[in-house]
Amino acid sequence: MTILVWLILCLLWGTTWIFIKVGLADLPPITFSAARFSLAVLLLIPLVIRGTLPLPRSVAEWRLVALTGVLQFSINYSAVFWSEQYISSGLAAVLQASIPVFGLLLAWIFLPAERITRLKIVAVCTGVAGVAVIFLEQLKLEDWSAFAGSVAIVVGAYAAAQSSILVKAKGGSIHPAALLWSQMVCGLPLIIIYALAAEGNPLSFNWNLRALACVLYLAIAGTIAAFWLYYWLLSRIESTKAMMISLVTPLIAVVVGNLVLGETLPPQTIAGGLLILTSIGLIVFRSRSGKIDHRGTETQRLET
Repeated sequence: MTILVWLILCLLWGTTWIFIKVGLADLPPITFSAARFSLAVLLLIPLVIRGTLPLPRSVAEWRLVALTGVLQFSINYSAVFWSEQYISSGLAAVLQASIPVFGLLLAWIFLPAERITRLKIVAVCTGVAGVAVIFLEQLKLEDWSAFAGSVAIVVGAYAAAQSSILVKAKGGSIHPAALLWSQMVCGLPLIIIYALAAEGNPLSFNWNLRALACVLYLAIAGTIAAFWLYYWLLSRIESTKAMMISLVTPLIAVVVGNLVLGETLPPQTIAGGLLILTSIGLIVFRSRSGKIDHRGTETQRLET
């Protein structure tokens, strides 16, 4: 079951790139992001009202969702959308691929059961190299704004990794969808304020059917379904294995862009893809006997 969820997440987040690219033709980036998460919050409200999603109750749980919500949604997504005004999407993809690098280091601090091993280091480095190979032509900085955008992406990658690690370490008792909804409620206000300040009145933008379709897909598939499944998966496998998804999504995005939009595949896509698949095979699909920790979490392998 976990292997199926892992693959579904790769597909979901891999296809979000094309909807973001299409939607940005009509909407400014931060407002686009705010609309995506606002709609996701609204769609989950009926489940919250009916009590289907048991919200956090203790002060400690709300402190956790507030912190991780700001890290995952306010900082990470704002950094990505803001920085892509100054750097190429390929460079952003490579820098975002540092998420499992940060995750590997942070897990060593916050999750003692998840050790740093040579195999993990080799696998993560191989995967990052694969993403870099695919977008080789885009790995350049034009000016200081591009440098600032690159730094913002890395900060966002750290924030995303830190959020996942904290959720893994302390959020196991919270329902995945309730966790997501609470995080968005806490993280969304900063995105909305930033969008209003930087981009102005959202009613003045081109909310055509194409833009609305992109927002709808990103809210339902790219946010509600994806994060619901991700938090479910994170509670069952090692955090590094879950975060390795971020190495596969750029490859899927390139292939989908070619199939749907007719974009030219970089000639080195096959070489980069093989490196990514090798990295995934080293630790995600590697056959090992699993061990169960005190919470019943599968920590050694993905079960088929």
